[in-house]
Amino acid sequence: MATTTMVELKPKDFKGKVDPDWCPGCGDFGLLNAVQKALAELGKKPHDVVCVSGIGCSSNFPGYLNAYGMHTLHGRALAVATGVKLANHDLTVLVTGGDGDGYGIGGNHFTHTARRNVDLTYLVMNNQIYGLTTGQVSPSSDIGMKTKSTPFGNIERPVHPTAAAIINGATFAARGFSGHGKHLVEIIKQAIEHKGFSHVDVFSPCVTFNHDNTYDFFRERVKQLEETGHDPSDWKSAVEKALMWGETIYTGVFYRNDEVPALHELEPILDEGGPVAHREPGLTKEQAQRVLKRMM
Repeated sequence: MATTTMVELKPKDFKGKVDPDWCPGCGDFGLLNAVQKALAELGKKPHDVVCVSGIGCSSNFPGYLNAYGMHTLHGRALAVATGVKLANHDLTVLVTGGDGDGYGIGGNHFTHTARRNVDLTYLVMNNQIYGLTTGQVSPSSDIGMKTKSTPFGNIERPVHPTAAAIINGATFAARGFSGHGKHLVEIIKQAIEHKGFSHVDVFSPCVTFNHDNTYDFFRERVKQLEETGHDPSDWKSAVEKALMWGETIYTGVFYRNDEVPALHELEPILDEGGPVAHREPGLTKEQAQRVLKRMM
């Protein structure tokens, strides 16, 4: 009689074949380690996970993770990931990117993916600067910050991504710090297990181009929500705490609502016969060839 042996994977089993080319000390290493640990602890398998990214230092992430991966267009990762999830809703879909990619050119997709409650986990490595292009002001840079593009100080107010996610309809909104590894792992595990749109804004210091928002800056200010008795079901309190930025900056799960159906659960066709990707196509081979011929 055949028996099945369950293999327990370790974080190292999620290590990609390519080594990261990030600057030594980059906060993105912390998130990569946390994701690998979270996937292993959740019992995920590489072939059940897909990681989609946009453009930027952080968007090289899929190459460093042993899973299916797609390196897509600047700001468009969420749109591609939505297609992936609807084509095969059995997959665990992660989206990785940075603050410029996600909150700048990708801001529109951020809003509507949250509103639609697509069942994916969006991990944003927020270094508050454009790192890949060597240090320009980003949508999350503080007022007064001096960069290559703002030598006399930034005059634009920064976005508040966690509050924006909640207000736009995200059913899971959290914030982490790459310098607090264990806490970050637990946040990511909750985000992946949540059915619906999970947004995790991760403070990921850029040690090369951002000398304002450093590891020391966050260590002096970060306070974990769990220590305050915060109730993640309290929408108003979640938004208020997410907007706080000063001597105290909160990390943790701000908001969680497990009662709202995910997008794929509201589409009847996806409940018939399992994931679309596994079904027989509705076209014959001849019809498919004619369609392809017209498009080529």
